[in-house]
Amino acid sequence: LGRVGLRERAKHLPSQLSGGEQQRVCVARALINHPELILADEPTGNLDEANENIVLDLFRQLHREGTTLIVVTHDPEVADAAQRTIVLEHGRVAREVINENFVD
Repeated sequence: LGRVGLRERAKHLPSQLSGGEQQRVCVARALINHPELILADEPTGNLDEANENIVLDLFRQLHREGTTLIVVTHDPEVADAAQRTIVLEHGRVAREVINENFVD
């Protein structure tokens, strides 16, 4: 929980957490067993900008540690944080974009 900024909320029930906090708990739960691959569907969808940045910073750190992340998003800012983006249109790959400004 500390990695997603919720260490102080560890003893709270889910009903006592905001939607954004619950979303970050889901991210934390996905990390418990130190997976080599994380599949994340809209991981920042319910987060405000500050909490979105916490999750994206964590994803950057996980990437540096060797974790592979596949993130589905409609948020251009989240997509811009990726090393590579695959754009789908009508269920088909429309294009692939390599982020030349990617910071590892």
